[in-house]
Amino acid sequence: MSREAVRERYRRKGARSLRPPVATAEDPPAGRKPHRARKAGDATRFAVLGAGHGGLAMAGHLAIMGFRVNLWNRNPERVEHVVNRGGIEVEGEVEGFGTPDLATPDIRKAVRGTDVIMVVVPAFAHRDVAHALAPALRGGQIVVLNPGRTGGALEVAHILREDGCKEDVIVAEAQTLLYVSRHLEPTKAHIFQIKSEVPVAALPAYRTPEVLRDLRTAFPQFVAGGNVLQTSLDNIGAIFHPTVTVMNAARIESTHGDFEYYLEGITPSIARVLEKLDDERLAVASALGIRAHRARDWLYQAYASAGATLYDAIQSTPGYKGVRAPARVVHRYVTEDVPMSLVPLASLADQLGVPVPTTKSIIHVAGVIMGQDYWASGRTVESMGLAGLSVRDIRLLAVGGPA
Repeated sequence: MSREAVRERYRRKGARSLRPPVATAEDPPAGRKPHRARKAGDATRFAVLGAGHGGLAMAGHLAIMGFRVNLWNRNPERVEHVVNRGGIEVEGEVEGFGTPDLATPDIRKAVRGTDVIMVVVPAFAHRDVAHALAPALRGGQIVVLNPGRTGGALEVAHILREDGCKEDVIVAEAQTLLYVSRHLEPTKAHIFQIKSEVPVAALPAYRTPEVLRDLRTAFPQFVAGGNVLQTSLDNIGAIFHPTVTVMNAARIESTHGDFEYYLEGITPSIARVLEKLDDERLAVASALGIRAHRARDWLYQAYASAGATLYDAIQSTPGYKGVRAPARVVHRYVTEDVPMSLVPLASLADQLGVPVPTTKSIIHVAGVIMGQDYWASGRTVESMGLAGLSVRDIRLLAVGGPA
C-alpha cells in the first residue's frame, strides 16, 4: 500500500497516526507504580513535544534514524500539516524524510508508551507543559528539557510535585539545544549543524547515567553534565540571545532582520558587553560552588571554535554562518531568554548576594522595549523551589533530589 493510501486510511478513521498504531500496555491499576516494561535490546521510544525549529528537526531526525517517535504540538494546525504530508523533510547536515508514528495535539496520547519525552518548546512554555504532563506520566519515563535554560528542571520537577505526580519519573535538562536549526516550512526543517557535545543532567544527579543510557541510543552527542546547577549556569543562550537582540533592536526593526545574527550582529563592542555579562554568570556559579564554562570555552566545546577573544571565537563558528537575525524584536531571544534565562540568574544572584548590574540592566531595557515586567513573569527562586535555601541545601537538592 502506498504512503498516500496508508495516510488516507488513518485520516478516514479520525486518527493522526502516520504509521499503524503502536501497541502499548494498558495503564496500571490505581495505586501501583509500574516500571518500564522493556527488554534488553529494545529501541528507545521517544516523544517530541513541540513542532518549532528544534522539535521539528528532532522528530524528523529520529524518524530518519529509524526510531519510533511521537510528535506533539499544542497547535493542531501544525500537527495537521505533518499528517497531510505524511512526515517531515529534513535538509542540511541531515538529509531525508522522516515519518513519526503519531502526530497529535493530545499530550496524553503523545507520551503514552514512550520511554523518553523530549520537551522542545520555548522555556516560557515549560510550566504549561509540566502541568499537562503531571497526570499523564507513568513510572520509568524520562522527561528531558531541550534545553532547560536556567533552572528549567528545578521548576518542572517542583510543578510535578505540587501537582501531585508521585510516579517514579526522572526530570532532566540539556544545557543547550542539540541543533542549530530552522523550520523553513511547517513540515520542513533545515539543520545547519549538530553540536558535537551537549551536557545533560538529571534531577537528582545520580540518575544521570539512566538518562544517558536511553538518550545515547539515538544521540551520542549527549554527555554527563554534572548536575542541573551546572547545566543551568552553563546556559550560554542567556549570554548570546537577549543582549544581542536588544543591542541590535534598531537594525532589526529597520532591516527586518536582514543580516547574519551572530557573525554580523555581534561586533567587537557588543562582544565586550557579552563578556561582562558572562563574568556575572560565572560569579553566580562560583557562589554555588559550580565551575561554569566561559562562553568562549563553550564555543570550543560545542563547535570546536577557537579564538583569543569571545569575538574571535564567534567569528570562527561555522554553525553560525547563514543564521539570520529575527525579523522582529518580539522574538523568543527576548520573550524566552529574558524571563527564563536572565531573571532566574539575577534572582539567584540576589539570594546569594552576588552583584549582577549588567544582567539587571539588560532585563530592565528588554522590559521597557517589550512593555513587560519580566521580574513578575520570569522564573525565580520561588518557582524553582529554592527560596530561602542555603548554598548547601541547594547543592544537596541538585545532587540528591527533594527530601
